[in-house]
Amino acid sequence: MASNNTSQNISNKAGEVTGQAQAKKDDVMNKASNAAQSAKDCANEKASNTADAAQSAKSSAQDKASNAAQSAKDSANETKDQAGGILQQTGEQVRSMAQGAGEQVKSMATGAADAVKNTLGMNQNTTTSNNNPLSKN
Repeated sequence: MASNNTSQNISNKAGEVTGQAQAKKDDVMNKASNAAQSAKDCANEKASNTADAAQSAKSSAQDKASNAAQSAKDSANETKDQAGGILQQTGEQVRSMAQGAGEQVKSMATGAADAVKNTLGMNQNTTTSNNNPLSKN
C-alpha cells in the first residue's frame, strides 16, 4: 500500500502542478492579452492624434494660402487702381501741356506774321501791338 500511497501522492502532486501551471499560463496569457490591447489602444490614439494634427495643419495651410491669395489679389487691384489714376493724371498733364504749347505756337505764328506784315508795310492795323515774343520792344 505504501507504493499505492506514493503513487497517489505523485499523482496528486502532478495534478496540483498541472493546475498551477495552467493557472500561471492563463495569468500570463491574460497579461499578454491586456498588454497587447493596451498597445493597440495606444497606437490607435496616437494615430488619431496624428490624423487630427495633420488635418489641423492642412486646414491652417489652406487658410494661410487663401489669405495670401486674397491679399495678393487686393494688392494687385489697388496697384491697378493707382496705375490707372497715375495714367489719367499723366494724360491730363500731357493734354494741358500740348494745349499750352499749341497756344504758344499760335501766338508766336501770329506775332511772326504781324512782324513780316509790318516789315513789308502790309499791316493794316494803325495801332499795332507787337505780340511777337521774339521781337525786342
